[in-house]
Amino acid sequence: MSIRTRLTELLAIEHPVLLAPMDLVADARLAVAVTKSGGLGLLGGGYGEEAWLTRELDAIGKTGARFGAGFITWSLARQPHLLEIVLERKPVAVMLSFGPPRPFVDRIKQSGARAMCQVQTVALAREAVEAGADILVAQGGEAGGHGISRGTMALVPEVIDAINDAVPVVAAGGIADGRGLAAALMLGASGVMLGTRFYATTEAAGYDAAKDRILRASGDDTARSIVFDISRRNVWPSPFTGRCLRNTHLDRWLGREIELLRNQEPESARYAEARNSGDFETAAVIAGEASGLVHDLVPARVVVERMMEQAAQRLRGAPLA
Repeated sequence: MSIRTRLTELLAIEHPVLLAPMDLVADARLAVAVTKSGGLGLLGGGYGEEAWLTRELDAIGKTGARFGAGFITWSLARQPHLLEIVLERKPVAVMLSFGPPRPFVDRIKQSGARAMCQVQTVALAREAVEAGADILVAQGGEAGGHGISRGTMALVPEVIDAINDAVPVVAAGGIADGRGLAAALMLGASGVMLGTRFYATTEAAGYDAAKDRILRASGDDTARSIVFDISRRNVWPSPFTGRCLRNTHLDRWLGREIELLRNQEPESARYAEARNSGDFETAAVIAGEASGLVHDLVPARVVVERMMEQAAQRLRGAPLA
C-alpha cells in the first residue's frame, strides 16, 4: 500500500503523511509514533518553551527516530537560538508558519534539513518559494488552530499553479482519512499534513477530555475567531484567527470580542484556571473541521494504516504528483 510521491522521495519516508507540529500536543511520543508508522512526525515548537523543547528533543534522541519540527515564525524571531537547538539534533525538516521565512530558510538548508513553509494564500506561497523553501504546506481554513479563511480544495491547486509546480505541495486542513489523502493527491498535492486526526490518538499529549470532545464533535461544532487568543492574552497579528471547538466560553463571547477585551483581566484568569484543570467548557480544544471525520481513539499507526489502505483503493491507476 505504498504511495510514492515527490514528498516521500524528498523526505525519504514511506507514506506521504506528516504530523502537524501542534503546540504541546505534538510531543516526542506522538512525533516518533508517526515516523515509525511510515510518515514523518514534526515536533511542535510552538511559542518556544525552551525547557519543553529540549526535553522532547532528548526523548526523540533516545529513540533514534527521524523527525521534523515546526515553529511559529514570528515567535521564533524573538528567540532565534531555539532554531539552533533543533538543528543540532539533525531534523529531517523544519517547518516555518505565520511569518516571513527568509531570515531562517538558508540556515535550515545549510544544516542539511529541508525547509518547509506553511502558507495560507497564493502571495505567501510565492514569497516562500522565492525565499528558498523546499516544500510548501497549503493550509486551508478548515484546519484547527491558526490560519486564514481560504478553503483547502481551491487553495491547493491554485498554489501549485502559482509556483509553477516548483516544489512539492502538501495539503492541510479538513483531512482525516484516505479519502482526504486521495483527494489531495488528485488536486496535485504530494502529501497531507494531519493535526486533528492525530490529536485524537493514544500517543498525543493532552487531556483525555479534550480528545473525547473531538470524537463527539462534528465540523459544525467548530468556529474560527480570536476569542481564545484574547482569553489567554495572546492575540495574533492580522489576518490570523484560530479555529477551535465551540464551548460555553466561545458561545458567550463570539461577536462580543470588544466587550471581552474590556473584561480581559478576570476572564483571562478564569481561562488560565480552566486550562490548568482541564475544564473545556471554558478552555479551548484547538481542533478543526476534520473533527467530524474522527470517531475513535486509536494509535497513530492505525490512523496511517487505514489512511493508506483507503487512499490506495481510490487511487488505483490514477497519476500522482
